[in-house]
Amino acid sequence: MRLTHQLTPVQFKEVFSFLSERSYWSKGIDETRLKKALDHSLCFALVDGKQLLAFCRVVTDHATFANLLDVFVLEPYRGQGLGKKLIDSVMTHPELQGLRRFTLATKDAHSLYQQFGFSELANPEIAMEKYVTDIYSNSLN
Repeated sequence: MRLTHQLTPVQFKEVFSFLSERSYWSKGIDETRLKKALDHSLCFALVDGKQLLAFCRVVTDHATFANLLDVFVLEPYRGQGLGKKLIDSVMTHPELQGLRRFTLATKDAHSLYQQFGFSELANPEIAMEKYVTDIYSNSLN
C-alpha cells in the first residue's frame, strides 16, 4: 500500500462514483465539477497497486488555512485503520505545517478527527457560511 497525490483515470472514476452516488455530502455532483475541485486541491489517495482504497482532499493556501474534504474509505477496506493512516498522511504533509486554522465538517467521524487535534469551533459565534443545498443539480455557471 502506498500514498499518492495523483489519481489515475480509473481511480478518478472510483472517487467520482463514491462521491456522486454513495456519500451524504456530495451526492449528485457532476464529473466536470468534481474534476475542477480535485484539480484545485491537494489530493491524498491510499492505493494498493492500482486499486484505490481511500481518498481525501485538502483546499489550502499552504500558509495559513486548510479545509479537509471528501474523506472516505471504500467499503471493502473499512475497519483496517486506513482512515487513520490517511488523516495521519494529511496532518504530517510538509505543505500543511504551521497553519493557523485547519477545518473540516463531519456528521459521524468526530472521534477519528479528535485523535488528530480537531475539536469544536473555538469561537462558533464568528463562523458563517453560505450553503447552497441544491448546487449539484445546477450547472457550473
